[in-house]
Amino acid sequence: MNSGAPFRHAATLLPQRVLGKLGWLRGSVGAGLAVAVAGLATAALIGSSIPGLPWLIAPLGASAVLVFVVPASPLAQPWSVVGGNLVSATLGLTLGMLIAEPVVAAGLAVALAIATMTFARCLHPPGGACALLCALGAAGPEAWTYLHLAPIAANVLALAAAGWVYNNATGHRWPHVVVPAPPEPVPLFDAAMHTREDIEATLAGWDELLDVDVDDLDAFCRAVNERVAERRRSGGA
Repeated sequence: MNSGAPFRHAATLLPQRVLGKLGWLRGSVGAGLAVAVAGLATAALIGSSIPGLPWLIAPLGASAVLVFVVPASPLAQPWSVVGGNLVSATLGLTLGMLIAEPVVAAGLAVALAIATMTFARCLHPPGGACALLCALGAAGPEAWTYLHLAPIAANVLALAAAGWVYNNATGHRWPHVVVPAPPEPVPLFDAAMHTREDIEATLAGWDELLDVDVDDLDAFCRAVNERVAERRRSGGA
């Protein structure tokens, strides 16, 4: 047994985890730059024309994590980022202005935001935080109004623009484009074979929402099968 193999393997993976297309350094730098750009752009657009509005909203940080760390996620695509946040913010402001009790308004806002985002196909976890923030702001003593949609819209649009530029410039296509798996599987000796329908049926049986596109999962499983087959062809275990 080669006791040094695991250490060499870890040493090989380390640069990828730090500097690779999805390395943590790439994601953290991109998220930091994007939030700064969003704040500066929002301040330039509305800072003097509508004084008193925030230049940055807290849910933007969570959106940045998705866009720059897991850019292939269905929850991190442009429509989810922009649509999910704006739909949720609008619901939060509306319910906060209609319901005087902040806790009730916040609870209803989050519940309706999740339902609306799901049906509108723009599910985005930070949208729940956006709904909560806006409901509390509208029902609370600061009495937020629809004017607060201006900085939110500027924030998420600037973040999406920064995500498009940065992700593509660092070798990761965004919006994410699914690479379809080969239509006909290659014979893989006795390696387990599957179809896309098998994956869908398995996911339905699990009854769990996985944060990955079915086509991506299909392509990944086929790539694993091909790797196993190649190792067996070369005499590996």
